[in-house]
Amino acid sequence: MSQDIIAMAREAGAWSQQSKNCDVEYVMSEASLERFAALVRAAEREACAKVCENIYEYDEDVDTYYSEIYASAIRARGGASIRRNK
Repeated sequence: MSQDIIAMAREAGAWSQQSKNCDVEYVMSEASLERFAALVRAAEREACAKVCENIYEYDEDVDTYYSEIYASAIRARGGASIRRNK
């Protein structure tokens, strides 16, 4: 498992325990699971925004003005409310 994922799980409140077959399991409350999901979403948004900011590394003809706008729009999604169907 990625060390980044484990670090985010711990930051969200997960704790580890060893199972009977010697595997390490991570356990968390429902509130911790929601925090973990938010951390994962934020990390993915940031990774996508950085791709936009550095798009010139992939295509020299791209106007960096738009790449900054796209990166900002992706980061702004972190403040957007999300509706869920229950």
